[in-house]
Amino acid sequence: MSIVLYNTQTKKKDVFVPLIPGQISMYVCGVTVYDDCHLGHARSALTFDMIQRYFEFAGYKVKYVRNFTDIDDKILNRAKQEDVPWQEISHRYIQNFHRDMGALGIRKPSAEPRATEHIQDILHMVEGLIHKGVAYQLEGDVYFSVKNFSSYGQLSGKKLEELQAGARIEVNTRKQDPMDFALWKTAKPGEPGWDSPWGKGRPGWHIECSAMSVAELGPTFDIHGGGKDLIFPHHENEIAQSSAYTGKEFARFWVHNGFVTVDKEKMSKSLGNFFTIREIFDKSPHSEPVTAECLRYLFLSTHYRNDLSFSDHSINEAKAALDNFYGLFQRLEESSSKPEIESAQDWETPFKDFTEKFTLAMNDDFNTPKALGVFNEIRGTINRLLGKGLSDNSKKIILETLKVYGKTLGLFQITVSKWNLIVGSLGVAKSEETALPINGIVGTTDKWIEEKIRLRNEARAQKDFSTADTIRKELAEQGIILEDRSDGTTRWKR
Repeated sequence: MSIVLYNTQTKKKDVFVPLIPGQISMYVCGVTVYDDCHLGHARSALTFDMIQRYFEFAGYKVKYVRNFTDIDDKILNRAKQEDVPWQEISHRYIQNFHRDMGALGIRKPSAEPRATEHIQDILHMVEGLIHKGVAYQLEGDVYFSVKNFSSYGQLSGKKLEELQAGARIEVNTRKQDPMDFALWKTAKPGEPGWDSPWGKGRPGWHIECSAMSVAELGPTFDIHGGGKDLIFPHHENEIAQSSAYTGKEFARFWVHNGFVTVDKEKMSKSLGNFFTIREIFDKSPHSEPVTAECLRYLFLSTHYRNDLSFSDHSINEAKAALDNFYGLFQRLEESSSKPEIESAQDWETPFKDFTEKFTLAMNDDFNTPKALGVFNEIRGTINRLLGKGLSDNSKKIILETLKVYGKTLGLFQITVSKWNLIVGSLGVAKSEETALPINGIVGTTDKWIEEKIRLRNEARAQKDFSTADTIRKELAEQGIILEDRSDGTTRWKR
């Protein structure tokens, strides 16, 4: 079955056929390393981690390149504020990036080039653009001439005439045209710089990604990705300078992920709803693996192209959904006292439907919300079959299959025992709070819930069903669902 991808450039879903059969080349714009990563960075990194995982699951060999912008005005300003060398800022936040991505379960790409490692590639590209007549020197600066690239605007759909009219509000009289953008910038006094034919300076932001992607993947590659905020001007400018330099198509597919909002509000430090990945982990009472799976499940619950709303409620919904799956995994791991159901087809047929539906969902522009719906559908089916009776061998096959397909999404990577220990299986002493207090809202504690359940169980043992029902109702009002099991234990979830 073919994979179809929404291509920002064609504005429609196109059948994906790689340049080289069985191999995929993908470049994704990484971060500018001057601060810790926030939820928006996590969304992009997780999106393309998911895409890489699924391509590999589908049998492709993937070369995935994600860069670091390690020289930039923001880095220099941060270094000046802290009175430290700019290299120290870049090094610190690259390390922090790797720490946070590792905590999220996001695998390292095939290559992580840094802009400062590709200065010679950048210089060659700038020189080539000048030679081709699409760039010009202005004292120690070099600019790309937008009007000399006839197809400018092909990605964003913006017309050059409209862009020029808007740009005239703040005309830079030094440039030939207000839309022209910098390829090389003269180093100011005290700033770092590299020798060039135009004097000491440093590269512009856009040319860095063009030089790195072409150096790593060649003049034409399969997929270029990033957040949708990069469509214009960054990716538009990348196309212009790269295609003008090589004379070839740049990226064949353009894939962009949506934004992250907090309680449907744009993230902003002034609104107090701006969270770094590290702050999310630090605020969570759970271990990093549990919090990471909750974030991943939440992100996958919204299609990657759509904007995602992050909130206390949504993250706890994700945890409750995962708890349902880990509850199923626990039942599948337990030895069965019931005979196997009459025919293995009772579970093989729905599992065949599951794998086919999952593949159809993912092949349709990585429709992860639909894929999770398929997971929840098979979860209900298996729970019903467990009530009838499944052999230990059948349960083992089912569990292994669920884990394999879950790994494709980066889910279900924690052992059942560890999940229960952290999240709240009865009989385990805990002091953590179940809610993730992202906005400072602390939910009902595990200790309070378990004490209520203990009192309810005592009432039931004494046949005081009125008190037991009252406690159940009290818990239900707090969003706590109880499951009384055949072995006499009680499980709960939010």
